[in-house]
Amino acid sequence: MQTAVRRRPVQRRSLERFERILDSCAELLDEVGYTGLTTKEVARRAQVPIGTLYQFFPGVEGLLGALAERNLEHFTDRLSRRVEAEKPAHAGTLVDLAVEEYVAMHRAVPGFGVVDFGAIGITEDEQNLHLLDDVLDNNSAVADRLWSFAADLLGTGADRPDPRLSLRVALECADAVLRLAFRTDPEGDPALIAECKRLLRGYLS
Repeated sequence: MQTAVRRRPVQRRSLERFERILDSCAELLDEVGYTGLTTKEVARRAQVPIGTLYQFFPGVEGLLGALAERNLEHFTDRLSRRVEAEKPAHAGTLVDLAVEEYVAMHRAVPGFGVVDFGAIGITEDEQNLHLLDDVLDNNSAVADRLWSFAADLLGTGADRPDPRLSLRVALECADAVLRLAFRTDPEGDPALIAECKRLLRGYLS
């Protein structure tokens, strides 16, 4: 795993500052976008000295990586609760739950529309493709994290000898269609969201 964070805080006061910096970064991403984001403005918004920000993060890319990681942690926590409550019996149901939680976060979580789990809309240079992991690209890292939910529901066979690859392909498809849904409608075009579910259910079933 790459280190987006220089130092992870332990004490309560430092944890509060750390989270406040990430919250400020997320808010600014919605207001000024990736190209307008600076560590100086994040520190000002978070009401911390710039030196405090650099104690935790090496720069803008570190902020984005930590925000992407936090978003992924929150997403998997939310999905875990849905899975535990609804106990999906097949991959199609899991798809619906995952898409619904993603859409809900996109609508409600500051900065999610710019970063989600790996910098949506940011030029996909080598650095931004690896916000979550030094070796794996962002979607591969997400697929690895989601494998714990999907392993029992994605069977192997002649048509799916590598279920992990199937999950990776499904994520790429979902990524493209959901980006289109939110470009079409800031709240997410309902028809495109429904098509995303239908596409993934058909592919993974």
